[in-house]
This record gives sequence, structure tokens and C-alpha cells, in this order.
Amino acid sequence: MPTRRDALRLLGLGAVAAAGAQGCSLLAGTPQPQLLTSAAPLPRQFAVPLPVPEVAKPVRSAGGVDFYELTERAAEAEVLPGLRTPIWGYGGTFPGPTIQAERGRRTVVKLINQLGEPTVLHLHGGHTPPESDGYPTDLVAPGAAREYVFPMEQRAATLWYHDHRMDYTGPQVWRGLAGMFLVRDEPERALPLPDGERDVPLLICDRSFAADGTMLYPGLENRPGVREAYMGGVLGDVILVNGAPWPELRVARARYRLRLCNASNARVYELTTGGPMVRIGSDGGLLAAPRTVKQVRLAPGERAEVIVDFAAYKLGQHVELRNLAGEGAQGKVLRFVVDRDEADDSAVPPRLAVVEALDPAKATVTRDFDFSSGSMHGGVGWLINGRPFDPKRMEARPKLGDIEVWRLTSDVAHPVHLHLDAFQVLSVNGERPDGPPEWKDTVELRDAQTVEIVTRFTDYRGRYVLHCHNLEHEDMAMMAGFEVV
Repeated sequence: MPTRRDALRLLGLGAVAAAGAQGCSLLAGTPQPQLLTSAAPLPRQFAVPLPVPEVAKPVRSAGGVDFYELTERAAEAEVLPGLRTPIWGYGGTFPGPTIQAERGRRTVVKLINQLGEPTVLHLHGGHTPPESDGYPTDLVAPGAAREYVFPMEQRAATLWYHDHRMDYTGPQVWRGLAGMFLVRDEPERALPLPDGERDVPLLICDRSFAADGTMLYPGLENRPGVREAYMGGVLGDVILVNGAPWPELRVARARYRLRLCNASNARVYELTTGGPMVRIGSDGGLLAAPRTVKQVRLAPGERAEVIVDFAAYKLGQHVELRNLAGEGAQGKVLRFVVDRDEADDSAVPPRLAVVEALDPAKATVTRDFDFSSGSMHGGVGWLINGRPFDPKRMEARPKLGDIEVWRLTSDVAHPVHLHLDAFQVLSVNGERPDGPPEWKDTVELRDAQTVEIVTRFTDYRGRYVLHCHNLEHEDMAMMAGFEVV
């Protein structure tokens, strides 16, 4: 079997050859995400209802602990109308069931692997002990099971869970290993925000399909990585919401809370309804105060919560959720049909939550992390500080309880995800962001950009990772380990 080093070397040499034919230099950091075109005809837009994933039920609850089971297995789903698509799914569904957890109430998830490949479960945005965080080499072998313990000592937020296997996260998430995870708490519950059927999780991703409905993915046979043309990331040409292509949701003339999650491998979304939206939450939960916006930009891994008031529209009116960062069919996401009047006692209060501002003046150290393509083992790969990921090497050893500033720089765009603790953005190319601080766990680095973040390492010692959440970049070594000591 070829080693990881051999595979990436072969891939890199092919990428260099392709770059030379195109008159560009990958070593200068130029590969961009590429569209993978479906062989199947694209389905008609807004022809299927929006599915809402089922809410998982604990197999038991005892002593302040809720126990869940997630069985990963192969299944078939009707993603494109009239065709059967093989998937890998938690519980055999795509997306997996939504887990709803309560702050301060321990959640234990038993992962049962009935697939033919190893997997790893990561709670994206979870404040999690290292043994349950989903370190990329903590594999659950085929036929094996593992318990992940999530203490839930964190504020209410929209999280998601997905596979995190080293070198193979991209294809395994692409096949369907992802689902939503919502954390609730009493301060959030006391707010008069929309709830029940008007609190809607929207897991957005893109996929491409063969003529028979099988998902296409440009992976390499028995080797990590993708074909050189897709080294910059894989873009699908079918936009899925909760596993359905360009679906439609019938809504009342009332406020709705939309929990937006970008679960794509490499696609960025610039989401808009054409009217005002009220942004109330980010990766790490509620903002201090609502912000009226015209659009919301989400890089892979990022989440946002928005309120849309459909009382502003007439009965029978259609409202499209569009993607300004896409063209043609990829510029559309979802359609709402306003079809009824209903009572609505929800509201958006002027204050939502208390968000502590971390003081960068109290930082014990500032660290630099450079995200770029570069020479690796005689070829080309995606690197952090000029080095590929080595699971045994720790790039930083922050002390428990310390505040640190991390300076992130890019060549091309990289959505950067930090495990363990949320952070706040201090500056983008030297300029402070507008508005009060908000909690993030993923931030988009755009081309040739520098972003400074500040974080505090709390509760758990052990090893974690910082990585690019363009999953093709991640699989091709753009990850760094750190250990909290």
C-alpha cells in the first residue's frame, strides 16, 4: 500500500505538471476550487418539499446524562427525483438525525461503525475533552464502536457533527456523514424568539451526481487526496438543503428562525432573500444584539442564525434564498412559499445575550500560522507554516487558562477551524471588525489576507487541531496539532 507521503508526492507532481500546462504556478498558491459537473440532468428547482431531519431520541437518560446511539451504515436515498443514491449515513440518513442537547447536561454518543472504512466523529464547535474531540487518528474501525462524551459546558449554539478521519474527511462527509447538533439553555429559552416548527435547521451543501444517481467525487483510488484538477477544492453543481435539491418550504406570515450551516466541502455561500434579515447568532451562539443585514456569507464549516419575518410578504408570494457567490443553478438555494396567516407572538429583543470580550492585552503570546500551498516531499501540498500535518507533532503548547492571539495568513482562501475553544476576531488586514465581539470557531481567510483572533484555552488539557475546513485542503495535510498543557 502506498504511504501518505508517497500518495501526496504523486499527487503533487501531477499538479505541478498540470500547472505548467496552464501557465500558472501552484507553488505560488494559485489552485482554486473547481466545479465537478454532474452526468445526471440537474433536477427541477423548487419541486420537492424541504425535509427536516428527525430529532434523535436518547436510548436512555439517567443521572443527568443523555445517551444516544449513532450507527453509521450504507443506505440508499432518493436525493435526485426518480434515482437512488448510495450514501453513508448516521442512522442511514443524509443528513443524520439532529441531536438536541441541554447546556450542563452531559451527552454521550455511542458511534457504531457498520461501514467498510474507519471513521472519526467530531462535534464541530463542541467544547470537548480531547479523548472525545475526534482527533483525526483516533479511528473507529469497521465493526467497532466508541463512546464520545460531550459535557455541554457551553452556551446555546447551532453546532454540527461530521466525520473527521485523517486524509479522508472530504469523501466521507461528501457521502453523507454529517448532521446538526443544537445546544439549548435557559437564557436562550427565555427569549421570545421563534420556536417549534418556526425554528428550522438548514444544512446546506453541494454535490454532483453520475447518470445513475451515484454521487461523483474525484478521489484517488486507495490513496488520500483528489485528482490534481480539484486540488483547490471540489464544488458540486447541485445545491442540497437537508439532503434535498433546491427544495421548497411553505411558511406562514410570521417570523422564522433559520439555522444556517455550510456543510459543503469547499463552496462559499453569500445568502440573501432580497429583503432584510436579522442576524441573531454566529458559530458560538447568540450575538449580544441583533443586526439587520441584507446577506450572510458562510465559508465551509461556518454557521449563522437569522430571523426572517414573512409577515412582510403577501399570501402566495414566493421568496427565494439565493446565493450571490454562485452563478446559474448554483445561485439558488431554497424557496419559501407564503401560504397562510397564523398568530405570531415571537419577537426579536434588542438585547440577546451577554458576550464577554476577551482582552488581547492579556494575551501571554502571539502565534503565527501561515496557510499556503508549497513544496512537500518533492511535490505540492497544502501546508501550515510550511509543513504538512504530522499527528505526532504539536505546533503550539498553550497553557490551560491562558489567553493567546493567533495571527492567521493565507495565500488563497482558507476557512480556518479551531478545535476546543471558540475565539473572537480582532482584526482583518489590520482593521477591526464592525460591531461588538461574537464567538466563532471557524473564520474565512480570503485570498492574501491576515486575520487576528483571540482565544482562551479552558477546562481541558490534551491534543487538538487547527485546520483548513476546505476539506480537500484538510485531507492534503493543511492541519496543525496543538496541545493544551
